Amino acid sequence: MAKLRFQALAEQMNRQPKEVVFPSTKATDYYGKLVFNKESMAKYLSGDAYNAVKVAMEKGEVIDRRIAESVASGMKAWAMEHGATHYTHWFQPLTDGTAEKHDGFIDYGDNDNMIESFSGKLLAQQEPDASSFPNGGIRQTFEARGYTAWDTSSPAFIMGTTLCIPTVFISYTGEALDYKTPFLKALAAVDKAATTVAQYFDKDVKKVYTNLGWEQEYFLIDRALFQARPDLMLTGRTLMGHSSSKDQQLDDHYFGSIPERVSKFMIQLEIESHLHGIPVKTRHNEVAPNQFELAPIYAEANLANDHNQIVMDMMKRIARRHDFEVLLHEKPFANVNGSGKHNNWSLATDTGVVLMAPGKNPKGNLQFLTFVVNAIAAVYKNQDILRASILTSSNSHRLGANEAPPAILSVFTGSQIAETLDNLAEKITDQKMSPDEKTALKLGIGRIPEILLDNTDRNRTSPFAFTGNRFEFRAVGSSANCAAPLTVLSAAMAVQLEKFSGEVDKLIAKGVKKDEAIFQVIKKTILESNPIRFNGDGYSEEWKEEAAKRGLTNITSVPESILKYLEPDAKATLVKSGVMSERELEARVEVEMEKFYMKIQIESRVLGDLAINHIVPTAVAYQTQLIQNVQGMKDIFSEEEFETLAESRKDLIRNISGHVSAIKAKVEDMVDARRKANVIKDTTEKAFAYDKEVRPYLDDVRSHIDKLELVVDNELWPLPKYRELLFHK
Repeated sequence: MAKLRFQALAEQMNRQPKEVVFPSTKATDYYGKLVFNKESMAKYLSGDAYNAVKVAMEKGEVIDRRIAESVASGMKAWAMEHGATHYTHWFQPLTDGTAEKHDGFIDYGDNDNMIESFSGKLLAQQEPDASSFPNGGIRQTFEARGYTAWDTSSPAFIMGTTLCIPTVFISYTGEALDYKTPFLKALAAVDKAATTVAQYFDKDVKKVYTNLGWEQEYFLIDRALFQARPDLMLTGRTLMGHSSSKDQQLDDHYFGSIPERVSKFMIQLEIESHLHGIPVKTRHNEVAPNQFELAPIYAEANLANDHNQIVMDMMKRIARRHDFEVLLHEKPFANVNGSGKHNNWSLATDTGVVLMAPGKNPKGNLQFLTFVVNAIAAVYKNQDILRASILTSSNSHRLGANEAPPAILSVFTGSQIAETLDNLAEKITDQKMSPDEKTALKLGIGRIPEILLDNTDRNRTSPFAFTGNRFEFRAVGSSANCAAPLTVLSAAMAVQLEKFSGEVDKLIAKGVKKDEAIFQVIKKTILESNPIRFNGDGYSEEWKEEAAKRGLTNITSVPESILKYLEPDAKATLVKSGVMSERELEARVEVEMEKFYMKIQIESRVLGDLAINHIVPTAVAYQTQLIQNVQGMKDIFSEEEFETLAESRKDLIRNISGHVSAIKAKVEDMVDARRKANVIKDTTEKAFAYDKEVRPYLDDVRSHIDKLELVVDNELWPLPKYRELLFHK
């Protein structure tokens, strides 16, 4: 292993950046070339087919089979013209990635001759095996049938030689088995509820869109070094490794000059993204060594999430062309920044108004405050399931560390919005307002700046922060499917807006003027959700104490967090809103529990193997060398000199022996704990057993290995070290 490490280092030192071939000097010349977008549809579809697809994309209406045949014919012609030979239904099962099964366009013709064929039926629906994907018991092994169905709101695209058709994935009995299905339902729910509220201010509003801007953080590691680390290959993170003498303490990597080899990778990734109609715009060095970030222009949330899934897949493939491996794990290295995927979330009307941006007059600002206040209330009332949507086994290593928000959900508004909300809560009465109160309120609302970007500081410790014209859900992990947290957030917002409009309408029915009714419900909502607002240091012990006094929860156990999905309040949000059925929700809890304990199980097995078969033999070999050295010293030095000179070596031998014995004992205890957990039948009980009885050993064993790394001869150490993994050309 040590030889492999040095060979890898030698190889990477001689690597030259791969040259990048640009399709054109301007990205706009080739942007979206591999996407069956409106421009392509207008060229390859009949007028009726084009209009039907356009309506389906914009309004979510179903396309009939006759039109589907026409669309399939045009889509096939376009795809083959761009080199496609196969097609696939591209979907997002409840795993850590996407899924696809490729079928060729080739088929038998009427005279048994071979033809290129693609029908409307094949476009609209396929039947992948539903029992082999995580399903939480909805599908048994002998109940294999499932369906993928075309999501017309997200355009088809070509990846390599395959036409990829975005689809939902459901069981034979109709339950959702993917992230996209409940996400689309949640987006529809928030559209309906938000449109109702937006019409208080503008009757012309017919639709409200959810927008998403994701910020993808990731590490790039030399591929040869990656392959010399079994823990990275099998778990995505280093299960051992002492901190490098230099890591991120000088802050010299953040926004620094991008290394040439990395820059070539980034350029290639941008070209591929632009070809696929993904508007990536920003790239830069992140805080930790060899950590970087990619961010696009905002887009409609379902499309933006599809884009993120495509990008994560492309990153892995393109990285290998440049002799890199991409790490999307939230905490691949201890004691340096982990990786998140901030979800910038906002709502906008079909009339072009961003509902979370200040308006140009008191009426516009009243609308702005209405949606901001309801967003805060939605987070407050659904803090536990919002946490559950992002607290995974991998993200739990990152949350609460020095670069990520804590597990306590809070909302940062900035001082100006906080002052405005406090003033509104104080001024608005439950009685009919006097003319002076109306004037004061309208003047106060009218003074809100149109642009709050410079008046709202960035709070890195806030899980959910207002940043001028949107909220930033900062706690989402880098490997996550954005649909998971945004489904919960959208459902929560939909339920909250329905409640808000219901209370406003009741007051109006009692004769209260519309503006006064809105003001009164805003005040009530501000006061109800006040505990979730916090603009201070989320890492401080004082905040933990204060949060507990406010009734905010601080759950760090992943299984405990997942169980919150089954609470009555959670079901009121996710089930009563129609986003999921109760069976689907229970199945997702089962899936998340399984994913949690299986990942801990894999980490435990990998660590045990590396510890016993790699680290312990290396430490013993070095210990043997030291013993031989001590024995040889007797032949050279006098007894008095020997006792003096050999004592430090003896201490080192004892030190190594102590760590080796501890590693062996703790690995045995870990294996025993794992055996006991494995016989548990109930998935939830097994997840808790792995969390409480197995997971602690990962840190215990690691601590002894990391101490050995500091004293064992570097030439013998079998694994690349942090200084090698994090600092390379």
